[in-house]
Amino acid sequence: MSVIKKFLGQTAIYGVSTVFSRLFNFILTPIFTKVYAKATYGIFTNMYANATLINALLAFGMETTYFRYLNKFEDKKQSVYNNSFLCIAALATIFLGLGLSFSDTIAAYLASNASQLNDYKQFVRYFLWILFLDAICIIPFAKLRADGRPFKYSVVKFVNIGCFVLCNLCFLFALPYLIQHNVLGAGAFSSWYVHQWIGYVFVSNLIASVLTFALLLPEFLKVQFKFDRYLFASMLGYSWPILIANLSFIVNENLDKIMLKKMLPAQLADGDVGVYGAVCKIAVFMSIFITAFRLGAEPFFFSYAKNENAKKVYALILRYFVVALSVLFVALVANIEMLKFFISKQEYWVGLPAVPFLLFGYVCLGIYMNLSVWYRLSDQTHFGLYISLIGAVLTIVFNILLIPHFSYMGSAWVSMFAYFVMMVVSYLLGQKHYPIPYQLNKILAYLLSSVVLVVLSFWVFNRNIYIGNALLLAFLGAIFYFEKAELKQLFFRKKD
Repeated sequence: MSVIKKFLGQTAIYGVSTVFSRLFNFILTPIFTKVYAKATYGIFTNMYANATLINALLAFGMETTYFRYLNKFEDKKQSVYNNSFLCIAALATIFLGLGLSFSDTIAAYLASNASQLNDYKQFVRYFLWILFLDAICIIPFAKLRADGRPFKYSVVKFVNIGCFVLCNLCFLFALPYLIQHNVLGAGAFSSWYVHQWIGYVFVSNLIASVLTFALLLPEFLKVQFKFDRYLFASMLGYSWPILIANLSFIVNENLDKIMLKKMLPAQLADGDVGVYGAVCKIAVFMSIFITAFRLGAEPFFFSYAKNENAKKVYALILRYFVVALSVLFVALVANIEMLKFFISKQEYWVGLPAVPFLLFGYVCLGIYMNLSVWYRLSDQTHFGLYISLIGAVLTIVFNILLIPHFSYMGSAWVSMFAYFVMMVVSYLLGQKHYPIPYQLNKILAYLLSSVVLVVLSFWVFNRNIYIGNALLLAFLGAIFYFEKAELKQLFFRKKD
């Protein structure tokens, strides 16, 4: 059990920093939804959905490849670092050059009408630089995790989010206050400041990305401009299926927002995308937990793979992980009547029925990410490609079918269904090619119980916060009853 404690300890550091960083970012959701109209917030949602797709492409699957090859070729750690970084840096530089050359064309594609074109030209240029900076920071961040420096990783991430939040508050409130009260220097600001311009969100992001780059300079200086071609050929064979799989995952996560904008009538598109993007923010707590788990689990799974009891440990981790996901799923739905106030304007609350479906989709995604250890450790990453392509095809086909009839509700259903199918397929293939003794009965019991409790809380009892939390407490009590022996062993036993 000591190895589980070590894993939990590392994950907790990532978790605390991720929670605080994302909560700082989450502060902006009620501010944005209060300041910006639905259509304007839809621009924000659409820009970030497109950016996320490109970010996955630029990462090229090299983050996971870096972790795998550090443990596969322990005598070539510097070469693995060099190759991983230089690959992404080259791609990012080419992307930046091409993007700047065709920025006006890209802006014309993204803009809904001619009146938005000038703004979108600026938005595109900001995002090109944001994506470039974020891409070249991927491997330095991965190095911090691989070297067992979660504290520094967390500090840099925290500073990034803090800078982003502070810059937004400055643009939205501080500068208008200075201009309105004619404070010294106000004339210089009033000459260029545009009231409630959504572009300031993207400017703030760019400033935060530049600061992050500066903080990671010590890691950049450790790169040696030596490229091992033979090692890279092997790394490429491992990484390109990861790249396609990651792109497919991003398609599942973000294409619905892009398709909503393109498939709905122009007078509804930005508004519905804004509503959907806002209610998706309520699911951020589930996303935070899954992100924290991934940050701790990825390097741990690779480094622990050579131990003889590795599969038993992986099975135990999934069981505890499902318990945590199930509890969080029930807790968020039980308290949705409070969480909705983070979305300030009531016009966004119409999208709340999508939240339980989005949350359960995240539950399936988290389990899928845990299950994916089998094809990463067995160097069968092509299976990850196939599974993700299945999810992407389901996302595209069913969004085309459902969006015209159900708008963002159709997208929420599709998201949940795609992740559910990916989870099931990964489990079945994993048990065939790299069997891990998962306790399927207990896992299914917790999942099905959480779904039943969510249905009761949200639909049967109409989101009553008292009944919802009573159901949550009953669930926690049942979990403690059935898991008390293992929990005592995990937290109170000193030796394995």
